[in-house]
Amino acid sequence: MQIYGALLLLPAALLLGAFAYLPIVLTTVRSLFLPETASQPAEFVALENYAYLFDDPVFWKVARNNLIYALVTIPASIAIALAMALLVDSRMPGRGFVRMAYFTPTILPMIAAANIWMFFYAPEIGLFNGLLGWFGIDGPNWLGDPTFALPSVIVMTIWKEAGFFMIFYLAALQTIPPELREASALEGTGRWEHFRRVTFPLLMPTTLFVMINALINAVRVVDHLFILTKGGPNNATNLLLYYVYETAFSFFDRPYAAAITMMILVFLGLLAAVQFTVVDRRTHYQ
Repeated sequence: MQIYGALLLLPAALLLGAFAYLPIVLTTVRSLFLPETASQPAEFVALENYAYLFDDPVFWKVARNNLIYALVTIPASIAIALAMALLVDSRMPGRGFVRMAYFTPTILPMIAAANIWMFFYAPEIGLFNGLLGWFGIDGPNWLGDPTFALPSVIVMTIWKEAGFFMIFYLAALQTIPPELREASALEGTGRWEHFRRVTFPLLMPTTLFVMINALINAVRVVDHLFILTKGGPNNATNLLLYYVYETAFSFFDRPYAAAITMMILVFLGLLAAVQFTVVDRRTHYQ
C-alpha cells in the first residue's frame, strides 16, 4: 500500500524536483562564482557576491521600492477586492454585468494592460493629462518623473489585481450559510457588526490565500515594468525581480543575479513562515 501511495506521488515529486528544487540548488551554486568570460572560466569566490550585494546601493534602493510597492498594493488590492465582492454578492440590478466589468482587467494580458496604461500616462496625449487640462492643470510626466513613476505603476497593479482577488472572495461569500445573517438580524446586529464579527472571520482562509498570492505577485514584477519604465527613471520603479533580469541579461552578471535571487527566496520563505504561523492562528476553518 505504501508503494502504491509513493507511485501516486512520484509524478508530482518529479515535477517539483525538476522545476523547483533543482533550480534552487543550481542557483545557489552559481551565486558562489564570478561570471565566466570567453578567456576565463568561472572562479569560485564563496560568499563574495553576497558581500557585494549588502554594499550595493542600487540593490537597497530596489529593495526599498519593492517594499513600498508591496505595502501599498497588497492591502489596497485585498480591500478593494473584498469591497467589490461584497457589492456583487448583494442583490443589485445588473449584477452579472458588474461582475464581468470588475473581472475584465484580470483577463487582459499584462503586456496589453501596460500598453493601455502607457497611453493613459502619456504626458502630451495621455488620458489623465487631457482630463487635467480641462481644468487648466498641467499634468506631470507620470512615468518620467521619479516622484510619480512608482505610484503610477502601483495604481496600474491594483487595477489589474483587484478583480482577480475578487473572484476568490465572491466564491467564499457564497459558501457562508445565509442563516448566519438571519440570526444576526434577529439579534438586532447591524451590517458592519455582522461583517466584523461573522463574515470577515469566516473569510480568513481566503484572505490568507489571497495574501500569499498578492505577496508573490508583488515580487515577481517584470513584464509591465519592461513596457512602462524599464525600471527608470534613475531606478525609481526598479523592483527586485526586474533587477535580477536586468543584472543577468543586460549586465551579463548571472552569479550576482543568482545571489539576489537567493536573497529573495530566503525573504519570501521567512515571510511565508510568519504568515502561516501568525495569520493561520487567527484563521477559522469550516
